[in-house]
Amino acid sequence: MTNITHAPPADHAKHERTPKERRLALASSFLGSTVEYYDFLLYAAAAGLVFPQLFFANIDPRLGTMLSFVILLTGYLSRPIGSMAFGHFGDKYGRKNVLVITLLTMGLVSISIGLMPSSQVIGAAAPILLVILRIIQGIAIGGEWAGATLMAMENSTAKNKGFGASIAIAGGPAGAILSTLVLAVFAQMSGDNFANPEQYFVTDWGWRVPFLFSAAIVIVGLFMRANVKESPEFEAARRAGKVHTGVPLVRMLKEAPRELVLGALAGMAGLFVQGLQGSFMVPYIVNATADTASPVSRSTALMMVTVGSAFAIFVMPALAALSDRLGRRRVMLAGGLVSIVGIWIVFNMIDSGDPTKIWLGMVLLVCVVQPAQYGPIGAFISEKFVPELRYTGSGITYQAASILGAGTAPLVATRFVTPETGLTPLAIIISGLFVVSSLAIFFSKETAHHMSHAERFTETNLFKG
Repeated sequence: MTNITHAPPADHAKHERTPKERRLALASSFLGSTVEYYDFLLYAAAAGLVFPQLFFANIDPRLGTMLSFVILLTGYLSRPIGSMAFGHFGDKYGRKNVLVITLLTMGLVSISIGLMPSSQVIGAAAPILLVILRIIQGIAIGGEWAGATLMAMENSTAKNKGFGASIAIAGGPAGAILSTLVLAVFAQMSGDNFANPEQYFVTDWGWRVPFLFSAAIVIVGLFMRANVKESPEFEAARRAGKVHTGVPLVRMLKEAPRELVLGALAGMAGLFVQGLQGSFMVPYIVNATADTASPVSRSTALMMVTVGSAFAIFVMPALAALSDRLGRRRVMLAGGLVSIVGIWIVFNMIDSGDPTKIWLGMVLLVCVVQPAQYGPIGAFISEKFVPELRYTGSGITYQAASILGAGTAPLVATRFVTPETGLTPLAIIISGLFVVSSLAIFFSKETAHHMSHAERFTETNLFKG
């Protein structure tokens, strides 16, 4: 079993963090995660709205959508590869340089997707190329999540680690805001030229610009990360001689397999709901209301996710800060109960056909049901592992949760939701997932207030001033 205590380092003064340096670390983690999730979630939104007609135009539309979601899943399946690869170097050589590489990779992939010709231009090579790019994208974000979360958490004071980790986590909804907002704007501006595959880059330019826009925000993110110091907790572990000793993955699997399983199950339900938001729920709303008196447009449905994500940016850190005071388990178990009840309420609103209720239901889905249990997840998972194994351990744990949750969500929803059943089958599945996640949290150890005397001594010196 993993031991979460570590000895105080020598020569503290060299590794003190001023309030300004801590704020810069938090800001860079937030911005970097925002950029990464903008790129990653932009694909998720386009997977349901754009890619079926661009890359699977000659087959049944429902099958084309399923294949598009299968490619979406490949990005999640490749995430653990990124966690193992980047986690290995992040645990042995430091967090900072690894994060620069993951950010740059994500940006280059998004630009490449934005320049891709459709299957009408290059035939079967188009979906094959899309799979390759999606896998590379998944590898990059597999290394991003843990690094950004750890840089924020490990630069935070002992009493605010949950809040610090959540700042990086909040980059998820911030990225969702950017991706859905930009996609909605260009869906409105381009009109019939949003995703019409007739002529490359002439009649299908609307969806491409948001992917190409990634280049500008990647430059800003790289500048921020280049000016951040290395994690003080990693530096402490390095001075104590605990890094460069063996393979982090092997040590983690040997010392903390139980923590990996419980952490993955704990994050599964919240990530399942997250995986539905742009990829499945937006096209579901558009299609379900197409024949009603007040149909919901593509841009309007995307705007619902945008508004909900704007609230989620504040909800997640608030819940994480509460977990710093009350404990991770208590807050997350209460959040699971809120999510189980809430999913039935919001799905009933969305299936009502009333535009006002649909708006409210989608906003509540994004800013209440999804983050209620998920808000403190960054610290909850990361605190299960010692600093010299933390990048690898937390990364693989979270990405396993992503595969079980967000990666399978659109496929499961497409398989079980029909016009006749509405969202009821999905509500049953989600309720069951939150029960499983809550049980995993219940059987996990509380780490929020279990810091050793040695660790408190370390952080008091690292963060004084």
